[in-house]
Amino acid sequence: MTDDYVPADEDAAIRLAVDGCRLLAAAGQADMVWGHPSVRDPDGRGVWMKASGWGFEEIDASRIVLVSPTGDVLAGTGPRHIEYPIHTEIMAARPDLGAVVHTHSAAACQFAALGVPLLPLDHAGSLFCYPEIPRFGVTGGLIKNRSLGEALAAALGDAIAILLPQHGIVTAGPDLPAAVMTAVLLDRACRTQLDAMAAGPVRVWGQEADTVAKRADVWAPGQLRAGYEYLLRQAPRLPREGIGGS
Repeated sequence: MTDDYVPADEDAAIRLAVDGCRLLAAAGQADMVWGHPSVRDPDGRGVWMKASGWGFEEIDASRIVLVSPTGDVLAGTGPRHIEYPIHTEIMAARPDLGAVVHTHSAAACQFAALGVPLLPLDHAGSLFCYPEIPRFGVTGGLIKNRSLGEALAAALGDAIAILLPQHGIVTAGPDLPAAVMTAVLLDRACRTQLDAMAAGPVRVWGQEADTVAKRADVWAPGQLRAGYEYLLRQAPRLPREGIGGS
């Protein structure tokens, strides 16, 4: 049995990278031309990600590039993003990962500025608590070289997400659905807590044993894929030639 979310060739990787961009746009994670999902190249050459200068909603197969660990564009047309080391260095450190997402979630930036723990106030929050989600403290600027990418990968460790104060979020997963849904859910968890804190002191949240048990049920891989496929159905459709071209 084949897995549609584990690319067997570069055409499948490109198709996934296009869908990742479309879904992040549909989920409200767009920031003009900034932010990017990536898919591990099935031949080990690097990562497939959108070319720089385009918004999530503008991406089709012609705007996806293959970027090597040293930043060379090996396939596709267009410049690569300066923050490609987010993807290549995390992938190098984590062979278990098939996809990485970086967005500029406004809710996450607002939440991270408060310097308080992210609490399991809802289903989304249960994905990021016990242990607490890590935060990157080296810089709030761009991850523009391999040493910063390595530092980010080290801070992420074996977690599925990390907050970048003054910058945004990075999420990761064994496949694109997991990485995209983790980004969507982290944004939601931050928004929920911001709203709760604006209404008054937060007094009730999930305790560890119950939250960990709940997470196993609510965010099993099949559930993450179900959420991803819902977003796929909601995302604006591109012409078939725009999705599957070479």
